[in-house]
Amino acid sequence: SAATAVAALPAAGGALSSAAAWAAGARARWGGVPFAARGIAVSALKPLDTFERRHNNIRHEEAEEMAKYVGFESVQAMIDATVPAAIRRKDGMPLGDTYHEGLTESDAVAHIKSLASENKVLQSFIGMGYHGTHCPPVILRNVLENPGWYTQYTPYQAEIAQGRLEALLNFQTMVTDLTAMPMCNASLLDEATAAAEAMTMCSAIARGKKPKFFVSELCHPQTIAVCQTRADGLGLEVVVGDHTTFDYSANDVCGMMLQYPATDGGVLDYSDAIAKAKKSKVQVVMAADLLALTVLTPPGELGADMVIGSSQRFGVPMGYGGPHAAFLATTHSNKRLMPGRIIGVSVDADGERGLRMAMQTREQHIRRDKATSNICTAQALLANIAGLYGVYHGPEGLKEIANRCHAMAAVLAAGAEKLGHGVSTKEFFDCVTLEVGDADKVMSAAVELGMNLRKMSDSAVSVNMDETTKIEHLDALFTALNGGAAAPFTAADLAPGVDAALPKGMERTTPFMEDEIFNKYHNEHDMLRYLAKLESRDLSLCHSMIPLGSCTMKLNATSEMIPVTWPELANIHPFVPLDQAQGYAKIIKDLEDMLCTITGFDALSMQPNSGATGEYAGLMAIRAYHQSRGDHHRDVCIIPKSAHGTNPASAAMAGMSIVAVGTDDKGNIDTDDKD
Repeated sequence: SAATAVAALPAAGGALSSAAAWAAGARARWGGVPFAARGIAVSALKPLDTFERRHNNIRHEEAEEMAKYVGFESVQAMIDATVPAAIRRKDGMPLGDTYHEGLTESDAVAHIKSLASENKVLQSFIGMGYHGTHCPPVILRNVLENPGWYTQYTPYQAEIAQGRLEALLNFQTMVTDLTAMPMCNASLLDEATAAAEAMTMCSAIARGKKPKFFVSELCHPQTIAVCQTRADGLGLEVVVGDHTTFDYSANDVCGMMLQYPATDGGVLDYSDAIAKAKKSKVQVVMAADLLALTVLTPPGELGADMVIGSSQRFGVPMGYGGPHAAFLATTHSNKRLMPGRIIGVSVDADGERGLRMAMQTREQHIRRDKATSNICTAQALLANIAGLYGVYHGPEGLKEIANRCHAMAAVLAAGAEKLGHGVSTKEFFDCVTLEVGDADKVMSAAVELGMNLRKMSDSAVSVNMDETTKIEHLDALFTALNGGAAAPFTAADLAPGVDAALPKGMERTTPFMEDEIFNKYHNEHDMLRYLAKLESRDLSLCHSMIPLGSCTMKLNATSEMIPVTWPELANIHPFVPLDQAQGYAKIIKDLEDMLCTITGFDALSMQPNSGATGEYAGLMAIRAYHQSRGDHHRDVCIIPKSAHGTNPASAAMAGMSIVAVGTDDKGNIDTDDKD
């Protein structure tokens, strides 16, 4: 103690040697410090950047004070009074050695970085609707990585969402121009589910009287698979076949879907197939590539009733499959059946121009048991990025990117033929299918050179160019096609002699994106100011609390958003070989294990890409369970009247009959409701 220390001091005027002796004794007694030592708690040595310190605003002492304010001695006492002991966890909710104690923010970022490093980022030429792309840095930094854009809620309140609504209007305008359709929604979840939404619309237009939906065998395989799954719940039959020979004479087909360009890269003239379908009063759906539509005849001019697709290659990273914004464009006669929402131009109370959500899927809110779509918010951030990509590049810039991709494909085709390979797709945009003899051998050689191709058959591969393709990649492809040895020529040697003409008769002749907004902001400082202006017209967590639902991105911490744009995560194609995505596999598996522990379930699927899609997946699993037991009559789904509008919509999509049940004054299900 201090008193002991004072008492131990030598007398005043004592010899210096006495003081030295005292000091030596003190050091021996107190570990070198001539005063009483204080022990250092181990907890004081732990990192301070724990998640809850920065993201849970309430402190322990404040929580206890609040509990007292509402009449309880402590938070634990409040829990004891409100949560029945019978349903409380007693296992401590073990989350495994890595995660149970919780990671600091810096440790968590480092851990994800270590997992991401297990991915192998190769140049992917796989295609199938997913492409490498350059997100312009001005958009990457000021939109995708900016909480002023990614923390807003759904723009239900137009007066505090004018910035985002303008960006979404840009997206709609861009898509309607490129597809040559009168109107487009903003937006959908991905191309495959957009195709399923179009199929549902076709059935609704036929009033359910035509139970078949024809899909060309040249559509992307994942699109076909999703349509087949969705059709099962709706009582529809997906017929996959040759669009040139399909027979509509039975008058039982509600719609036809074509891929443009086809999944093998071929650019086909679908005019005869479309005319044949129209003659039988069949709705025509075209799944289209937006970049291709800058140089090819748009579907609206070919006679399509609906056009669907993905906007991913307009600046949105592949991200191992998503998220990406899809679209559905259609005619005015179909607008009341369109899923999602449409942004419209209106006027405010002062007569000034204002934007609002002009149309939504009304059955989710009114005739809930008649809902045909459970689409709700649908990737607005990614739609904004795609639309802003169009603003930044403008129509001429997009055509330059498209023509460059086409030129790359043309040089590849010429080189492949020079090496003795056949080109199956004589007419193409940015993807060619090659007859190479031994597809596996060429695929393996490509991987050794850092490239992924798509295997079409035992003897054929397809190669899809994109914005990130370089001339060096073409030379590496020639090496892979030449048995691993350098080709006797280079892409630079071939290019001057290659005819890069687009498919004859399929060239686009009509202008697009002529609005001033697409022809004004083509340098970075102008674009930066435009983005800042839009951001200033919107409410996000940068401005205030948002006391609404928790189903959007606004609860994500900045440290959770950091990994999103890392190349190891952003630039992985969804169909790469699994050994190239081991980091993703571990991230997904770890999350699955933790969520299973948290929820108490045995297994989990990460496939649903929205809450509504999760509802649908769960209901389809329940439906499959009953059918596996032969209980086909058990098709009634009881849903509280207070439930979110997507709930009855998901049940309807799963082929269930909906029975609404009331709730009491406290929000509990009214078990006495017999209606």
